[in-house]
Amino acid sequence: MQTETFHWISSFLEAQAAELGAATNTQLAYGRDLKDFDAYLSRQKQNFVSAKRSDVESYLVHCDAQGLARSTRARRLSAIKQLYRFAFEEGLREDNPAIQISGPGQDKRLPKILSEEEVDRLLEAARASGRNQSDQLRNTCLMELLYATGMRVSELVSLPIAATRGDPRLLLIMGKGGKERMVPLSPPAREALSAWLVVRDRQDEEARIKRKPISRFLFPSRGASGFLTRHRFYLLIKEFAVSAGVEPSKVTPHTLRHAFATHLLANGADLRAIQTMLGHADVATTEIYTHVLEERLSELVLERHPLAKDGSRKSDGKTSSDGQ
Repeated sequence: MQTETFHWISSFLEAQAAELGAATNTQLAYGRDLKDFDAYLSRQKQNFVSAKRSDVESYLVHCDAQGLARSTRARRLSAIKQLYRFAFEEGLREDNPAIQISGPGQDKRLPKILSEEEVDRLLEAARASGRNQSDQLRNTCLMELLYATGMRVSELVSLPIAATRGDPRLLLIMGKGGKERMVPLSPPAREALSAWLVVRDRQDEEARIKRKPISRFLFPSRGASGFLTRHRFYLLIKEFAVSAGVEPSKVTPHTLRHAFATHLLANGADLRAIQTMLGHADVATTEIYTHVLEERLSELVLERHPLAKDGSRKSDGKTSSDGQ
């Protein structure tokens, strides 16, 4: 396997584990599927970087010709689609060749969505979680910033403290490919950030007095990276979910980013504005949220509309017509 291919797969699987909480068996299955796709591309003198939509579709035909089960083919396509979505968001490719491909037996269930009430409970749990007040303020700031901005978890945990200085109504985020974007902060997020900055400034002052290095990160740690890891944050939000009485399987950094966009859209926000705040280069990536919202609204009508409960309108035996 080429070095670049290995980097794509390993980075993708690491993100799956940190941001979505993918189980080990799931990661192993995705790894095998992507290696098989890579081997196929190599025989076609292609690779992950150069592959086009037609190459992905040809691979699916190849899998069908091998007699693979529908569920296996659907899983392989899912792995490929997720890999290319990750590559697009990470700036490894400027397009997503698999975004419009549909496959056999795909899971039609809607993505897990957190309600506004569930997010409120998670935020409340974060305020009360921690060994001391400093931990509580940090946890509150982490959650408030994530929900207020829809940042990727990698952008959140590695946020430089310098990015939070200046206008308290806006946050400067360094996105993929070195692209900067300004995201507005909600009043609760500004309050949480302000309270945590008091603690961080005190920490820096204590470090100066002791002649110790000063961290440049908003959420520092003693680890090699110097900031809170994605994996540690993933564990934290699971703890918040348990405390809040929210199903832990629904709570990941990704579903919180998803909640940010979905709740904004449901409350009338413009899709282009959401695209800018999420840091999507292509609005097509953001459009997934409109599909989710449309299906949720349809589901709501089918479940809650009075006529839906009876199955059909009760007929009185008469047929109405215009004056006839």
